[in-house]
Amino acid sequence: MEIKEKDVREFQIAIQENSSYDFSAYSINSLRRRLTKVMEEYNSDINSLIRTIISDSVALEEVVKKITVNTTELFRDPKVWNSILTKLLPRFRKHSSLHIWHPGCSTGQEVYSMMIMLDQLGLLERSKIYASDLNTDVLDSAEKGSYRLRFNREYIDNYNQIFSMTQHENLQISYAPYSRYFKIDEAKDSIQMNDFLRKIPVFKKIDLVKDDNLFFINFDIIVCRNVIIYFNYDLQNRVLNLFHRNMRSNGCLVLGVHESIIGQCSKLFQKEDNFYVKRK
Repeated sequence: MEIKEKDVREFQIAIQENSSYDFSAYSINSLRRRLTKVMEEYNSDINSLIRTIISDSVALEEVVKKITVNTTELFRDPKVWNSILTKLLPRFRKHSSLHIWHPGCSTGQEVYSMMIMLDQLGLLERSKIYASDLNTDVLDSAEKGSYRLRFNREYIDNYNQIFSMTQHENLQISYAPYSRYFKIDEAKDSIQMNDFLRKIPVFKKIDLVKDDNLFFINFDIIVCRNVIIYFNYDLQNRVLNLFHRNMRSNGCLVLGVHESIIGQCSKLFQKEDNFYVKRK
């Protein structure tokens, strides 16, 4: 069943009037696609779905969680990770401390990918890692650091590809086997992150639509990939301004490969390689 724009608007109003969530600044097309998947799963039309979330607060929470789940994998987009490894992280080698925020972290694979790279470069011990999401279920998964092997196997292979692109002697990389970071159990179809990594990140529920930086510190690096693509132009600008205010001088922002900074916020950042550097 086709979802019209007015249906999406009615859904946005129902959510806003019956909860603390606000999807009014989400991209209509992105929200339409998410709603279509939810309707198929519930075997429901949009009118029935709206009636359900109005009358059932538990169902409303479940629908919100399904809509806000973002796809993430270990070492997704090798060229981006190669840029992070070779161009971004070495900028901070002389820093005594390094603060990194992953807003919209979903189930946390990118958080662990970053920590593995920090460890390879000898930066992990001086790094503080923070991660947030609107969806408490995915935050729980991120803290557990347990993933299905079948959905992540090819992304583990991407890590080898990253190192095949890299000149090791120029980066002073301490290459370590995967077993240092996670255990693979073929029989259980699982990847389990090792405890020393799981204990490092601070996870917190943050809604980028309405919350400020609830960690109350400034960051050297913010990694927010494949999140703002779901927002409309005004909300994108609000979030980018939020990031800019909460970054240290010469801080760096990493967005998704299909995301960019346009309009008024383009004055706040300078594009370099696959990331953006904060302008003063």
